[in-house]
Amino acid sequence: VCSMGNSTSRLYSALAKTLSSSAVSQHQDCLEQPDSARLDPIDPKDLLEECQLVLQKRPPRFQRDFVDLKKNAASNHRPIRVMQWNILAQALGEGKDNFVQCPMEALKWEERKCLILEEILAYKPDILCLQEVDHYFDTFEPLLSRLGYQCTFFPKPWSPCLDVEQNNGPDGCALFFLKDRFELINSANIRLTAMKLKTNQVAIAQTLKCNETGRLFCIAVTHLKARTGWERFRSAQGCDLLQNLKSITQGAKIPLIICGDFNAEPTEEVYREFSNSSLNLNSAYKLLSPDGQSEPPYTTWKIRPSGECRHTLDYIWYSQHALNVNSALGLLTEEQIGPNRLPSFNYPSDHLSLVCDFSFNQDPDRLL
Repeated sequence: VCSMGNSTSRLYSALAKTLSSSAVSQHQDCLEQPDSARLDPIDPKDLLEECQLVLQKRPPRFQRDFVDLKKNAASNHRPIRVMQWNILAQALGEGKDNFVQCPMEALKWEERKCLILEEILAYKPDILCLQEVDHYFDTFEPLLSRLGYQCTFFPKPWSPCLDVEQNNGPDGCALFFLKDRFELINSANIRLTAMKLKTNQVAIAQTLKCNETGRLFCIAVTHLKARTGWERFRSAQGCDLLQNLKSITQGAKIPLIICGDFNAEPTEEVYREFSNSSLNLNSAYKLLSPDGQSEPPYTTWKIRPSGECRHTLDYIWYSQHALNVNSALGLLTEEQIGPNRLPSFNYPSDHLSLVCDFSFNQDPDRLL
């Protein structure tokens, strides 16, 4: 197997048929998806070996362990593994984000994409929710569709990636689920509103049927407005998303999982809106705390010219009456992250991936 960065690679040559910028522009409404069904399936082990060859000069992946959170809750089906991750748009990482302690060499796409893929392949999610995806059509859709995922992408209407020279098109949210585990019942691309105005932030919400149990559930992915001073705006976007999800889930009759970079600390109003929603949501990563009530100390940690930023912004919300969290992936320690913070040669994004295993509650209506 040759390096993924080498055009003679047997996998890469088949996968690197990058769509031209004109082809990408034809897909902005996301109603038409590239046809990868004609491509042969990929063995994930082959792709992982391919990535590791490209990354052989980089430090090894960080070790992260799953924390068992089951409370004597027996499940009669395989858990559903959900992965949430802001992967850092390539155009923003190279052109706008100014990670002053991260060498530009660490941000090279040919290697960074292999770090992203390695992380996904390591945890083998059944459902994958990504933000800041600006290489959907030339990387993630062709690869993940051949790994058995059904793929959906919804770009931001005015992506900041387009301001960067030699960009790869707009960034947006992407949702992937394994077709052998789930059947798509309904899909909605949502452009979020705030104060009755359409905004630049989006969400995807899909109702899936679990093939093993026949149970329906809704999975949603979003990325709310960034930066200090936009708290009320984020709150309004959150309210709009919740209203959409209430309709889609028939007022919580259908269980719900919401993944996202909310760009909001737990002290913000939008966090309280989700906590107090009639959809009966809980944040899965709170369960890692000793009392089950506190969010992790950080999900992103970076150094910019303005200083060091350590925040909790990323969440996996779930219907606590209908779903159990069996386990959650532990976060990186400060020692693992290192003094230069993220991204780095070890880790491809400024946000940590979150991964949870869910099971259906046997009697969901009892707890409503």
